[in-house]
Parts: sequence; structure tokens; C-alpha cells
Amino acid sequence: MMIAPADLDDGQVQWLIAYHQQAMLAGSPAGHSFALDLSALRDPAISVWDARIDGMVVGIGAMKRLEDGAAEIKSMRTHPDFLRRGIAARLLDTMIDHARSLGVTRLSLETGSGPAFEPALALYRNRGFANGAAFGEYRLSAFNQCLHLALD
Repeated sequence: MMIAPADLDDGQVQWLIAYHQQAMLAGSPAGHSFALDLSALRDPAISVWDARIDGMVVGIGAMKRLEDGAAEIKSMRTHPDFLRRGIAARLLDTMIDHARSLGVTRLSLETGSGPAFEPALALYRNRGFANGAAFGEYRLSAFNQCLHLALD
């Protein structure tokens, strides 16, 4: 598997981003999905990586730099044909390492709740993320939750 900065003009990358956004909208109550579309991921404050196996995009992950020395994990998604192969773990480790190299002090994320979110939550918690306060524009709800990882 190769992980590298993603080319947002690549059709495979675009498909996986669109798939992620559609899945998040379908699996979240109205107004509670914050998955970014392709145009939002083009923000210069956002870095996007793809994971490839034999040239096929099998995962994507994005990280947004925040103004307070923190960063946010955005748009983590594994291709549905490649689940449970450690792709998301490798992408997350890449983003954590990148955040540390930039001097980021806290890595945060917002996600949903329920069975569809449990595998991702287990991954985040396994890497040391813990539930905490809302950040940015997010608000905690019965569905939404925020997790944080201190990068000291």
C-alpha cells in the first residue's frame, strides 16, 4: 500500500469523496453530517491523502489546520471493497505523524454515533483519542460527538 498526497482531480479520488459524503448524509440525521465535498476539500488549509493498492484508490483521509495550533481530521473513508485491511489505520497514522511534524498540539474530530460509526470510533480510541468538548462550529448532540488527541 502506498499513501501519498491525493490528486483531487483524479476520478478515483473524486468517487471515494462523493461516496463518503453520500454515506455520511444517508447515515446521519438531517443537519448532523459535516462531511466535506470535493470543492470544500480544495481549501488550502486542508491536506488530503489517498491510499492505493496496485494503483487503485482504496482510502482517503483529510486533515484541516485550525487557527489555534490545532488540526481536525476530516473525511476518513475506506473503499467498501477494502474494509478491515488496516487502510484507515495507516491513513490515520500518516495524518497524526504529519500533524506532529507541523507542530500541531491537538488533533480533533467530529463524528456520529451508532453501529455504523463503531469501527471508526474504535480506531480513533485505539490511537488515544478521547471524547471531549465541542470545537469550532460543532455542537454536541445525541448523535454528534467530538474526540481529541493531545500531541505533546
